[in-house]
Amino acid sequence: MEVYTNFEGNNLVFGLIGELDEHSAPFVRKKLDEKIEQEDFNDAVLDLSRLSFMDSTGIGVIIGRYKIMKKQNKRLYVRNPSPTVDKIFKMSGLYEIISRV
Repeated sequence: MEVYTNFEGNNLVFGLIGELDEHSAPFVRKKLDEKIEQEDFNDAVLDLSRLSFMDSTGIGVIIGRYKIMKKQNKRLYVRNPSPTVDKIFKMSGLYEIISRV
């Protein structure tokens, strides 16, 4: 699993590459939390174009980051999910709390 970040204007973009599962979740959680805490930004976007798989642990990681950002009055968006990840978002109801851009 690889996590990269960059800025698009005042928005922080997180890119996830690989599989977000029980093995990679602690690493991803740590990387995202560090950036959320350290960086000054308005909202964040999860770029999932290179995320090939996500299980229920991955859903938990995303929901946890959503809750952290909500407490900071920031929004979390998702973009470019692969068909597999898009299906998981739909089935789990994640799109009801995290908008797709």
